[in-house]
Amino acid sequence: MDQGLHNYLGVPSHIKIYLDNGAFYFITHGGETPVEEYTEFVKNAQPDWFPIPQDFIPTPKMTLEEQQKCLDRTMDMNICYSQENYIPVVHISPLLEDYLSRFKSHKSLLEKGVIALGGIVPNLLKAPKAMHPQKILEKLIHIRQEFRDKKLHIFGIGGTITLHIAALLRINSVDSSGWRNRAARGIVQLPGKGDRMVANLGSWRGRKPDAKEWEMLAECKCPACQRYGVDGLKANLVHGFRNRATHNLWILLEEVRLIQEHLVAGDYENWFLDHLDNTLYRPLINKILELEQSNYSNPK
Repeated sequence: MDQGLHNYLGVPSHIKIYLDNGAFYFITHGGETPVEEYTEFVKNAQPDWFPIPQDFIPTPKMTLEEQQKCLDRTMDMNICYSQENYIPVVHISPLLEDYLSRFKSHKSLLEKGVIALGGIVPNLLKAPKAMHPQKILEKLIHIRQEFRDKKLHIFGIGGTITLHIAALLRINSVDSSGWRNRAARGIVQLPGKGDRMVANLGSWRGRKPDAKEWEMLAECKCPACQRYGVDGLKANLVHGFRNRATHNLWILLEEVRLIQEHLVAGDYENWFLDHLDNTLYRPLINKILELEQSNYSNPK
């Protein structure tokens, strides 16, 4: 707070620093953000992007009444901080339509240039009563259509497959700590394929690489693999974690680069068919592409 985040972290001014309010943490740990301390931190540390002090995430296991209370509390926070530079939050939930109606009834919220979308991670984690990915996609498409002129940020998206959905929906930014969490559990990401377990750490389990995938990892160009090889990914303790975390982040950034490259080249529809090996999300990507083609053929 004395130096400001850019100086403290040594981050150049042209790189944006986004702040998270910790709402997802409070789902499992209880408690609430100390609002006064949060606003003081924002004022002095000067992040470039920051959401309202706290949003209250409706989880799939909640009753509709409990979810409504979360949405009401989040809306109250949106309205309370709408006159400042705080980013309002919209949650993906079965009650989205009513929430959007309330959101659009407030001029100060409609004038915001950016909206953050939350509530997706509890559903993607396949919690009890979680929404089907198809339903989540439909709601994301609806929000994108409702707010065509705004930048959208999604909390919690950061997998090699979900990045494709974010890019096709023209989501402007995403954030996730999943690449670090995977690394801590002995998991690495493979381009176009998803997660693979390369180190046996405690009770964590997952799909292991096949022979061809081990070859992919042996040829990986990320800094960790170039220096330490596959053995570095398999290692335990801090050494292994750092290698897997470096690998996972590099893979995500490379995936974004490839997606943008093929979208610009105009050959994404052909490229992703060979690149993506994921039966769950491929139909969703096809649906987005079909919708895009429909909008192009029948512009409003």
